[in-house]
Amino acid sequence: MRLALGIEYDGSRFLGWQTQPDGGAVQDALESALSGIAGEALAVTCAGRTDRGVHALEQVVHLDTVAARPLSAWVRGVNATLPESVAVLWAHHVPEDFHARYSAVSRTYRYVLLNRAVRPALAARHVGWFHAPLDVDAMREAALHLVGERDFSAFRSSECQARSPVRMLHELTIEQRDERIDFVVRANAFLHHMVRNIVGTLVYVGKGKHPPGWVREVLESRDRGRAAPTFASEGLYLEKVHYDPRWNLPARAARALEIAA
Repeated sequence: MRLALGIEYDGSRFLGWQTQPDGGAVQDALESALSGIAGEALAVTCAGRTDRGVHALEQVVHLDTVAARPLSAWVRGVNATLPESVAVLWAHHVPEDFHARYSAVSRTYRYVLLNRAVRPALAARHVGWFHAPLDVDAMREAALHLVGERDFSAFRSSECQARSPVRMLHELTIEQRDERIDFVVRANAFLHHMVRNIVGTLVYVGKGKHPPGWVREVLESRDRGRAAPTFASEGLYLEKVHYDPRWNLPARAARALEIAA
């Protein structure tokens, strides 16, 4: 049978999502715990691999197993053996044609930025940081140039293995509350480092280095060298993976982050 699981993790404790030869990745910890419950070696497929230091509020994975266990065993039982920095949020039976990655219709990432003169201490591993005041209205104006179906070559890393740089960016909103600025990005899929490169480029606008229209010039250049350097991974969260209602996955709103409040 095939199962889908919702997973939450603190990326600062792992070497990224993807399994590593010597362990230390989220996938390594999760597969080990799942295999212990199943009594057989299990492998999982995720909706989107995250880099070292990147967190997830609700990653989605699927797995195939012959082990008959109650759904509670795939949640509470697995969590009992997982490290404290990763947890299964829910488990759900799905048809064999469900695929955590290919069945997803869009994904939402949230970048949490602390905008104050003094660097963070308590939240150092969970927020990005920029010391100078940022013009949020200018960044919002610049963000409009990125919404829609675009060639994001200027915002992909040199290590990106995607066949096409074209992505449909459905939404890019910027929320501000006191010293905290959140960049919320939803797209059909993402290129490697795409969100962090977008955030870095918008920060260039926010600090007054370039006007909002410069972002469109960067986009149309398709030149990675024109955009800002890749922003730090600490503030990035995979917030939600969106699927067609026909899969009947648990409806769980991502909990608000209070780490930078």
